[in-house]
Amino acid sequence: MTESLEQELKTALLAVRQAALICRTVQSAITDEVLEKTDKSPVTIADFSSQAIICRALNKAFPEDPIIGEEDAAELRAPENQEFLEKIVSELTAASIQDPTPENVCTWIDFGGAKAYSDRFWTLDPIDGTKGFLRKEQYAVSLALIVDGKIVLGVLGCPNMPFPGENPTAGTLYYAVAGEGAYTLPLVREQEPKRIRVTTTADFSETRFCESVESGHSSHSHSQQLAERLGISKEPRRLDSQAKYAVVAQGDADIYMRLPTRPGYREKIWDHAAGVLLVEEAGGEVTDIHGNPLQFDQGYELTNNQGVIVTNGHLHSLLIQSLDELEF
Repeated sequence: MTESLEQELKTALLAVRQAALICRTVQSAITDEVLEKTDKSPVTIADFSSQAIICRALNKAFPEDPIIGEEDAAELRAPENQEFLEKIVSELTAASIQDPTPENVCTWIDFGGAKAYSDRFWTLDPIDGTKGFLRKEQYAVSLALIVDGKIVLGVLGCPNMPFPGENPTAGTLYYAVAGEGAYTLPLVREQEPKRIRVTTTADFSETRFCESVESGHSSHSHSQQLAERLGISKEPRRLDSQAKYAVVAQGDADIYMRLPTRPGYREKIWDHAAGVLLVEEAGGEVTDIHGNPLQFDQGYELTNNQGVIVTNGHLHSLLIQSLDELEF
């Protein structure tokens, strides 16, 4: 391993694992009654708990590193939200996190409040795929380190992604370091990492793609048009979060398309950074819909990119060419 990132990887893996396990505990308590009431309090508790754990760990190990996170603690500090804050404190206490006072928890969460680009920074999505979380389906805890505009380390914690040979609900950790490949680990126990690779499929008739469950996140109509044009006949696999990157990286799908749903929308970096490195290190390719590399040196948004296309590499050029014929 690159010696300069050994401590970063160790810290990131431990923090994401802890956060993912807390998220899984909170998710397991979601009842049908909660879903019927469209009660989002479980995901709120898990979201803030996850960010608190990860930002605490990063700030302790690398106090000079900015963290671009999705959340801040402003609403938790409001008197009407003290119940939420106490529940977060309770979850962190149960997870044996040291000294999780209400004030400390808010401080940890706010460590993730950076917004501007730096030469070296972390980007975090404490729960990517909140609707998947509430449906008890796929979601991810996502963390990446970006240095000089390049993703150099990425970790995804996917609590509901089966790990081969384990209990189907055991969960999976994915990680990648630039130039060193992509790997998986079981979420719940230590073992030697297993290297993963994308498929070698080069024929669209044999291809399976994945996309977002929510049509508001990615245009299903455009992806269907494209599939018909390319001769892709298999039904798409729809799942939430950066778990889609993991599915491509480990060879369970060949393509992931996130197609624009409205003009001017730009993706957030925390929704993609870890997954991008995972796929690239597994041998795949990631660009925007025009074939341009994703630029992570523009702050918290992919300002210069439109949409995201992820493939095993063999299918990329023709897919991009076909996309040029669609209007977005």
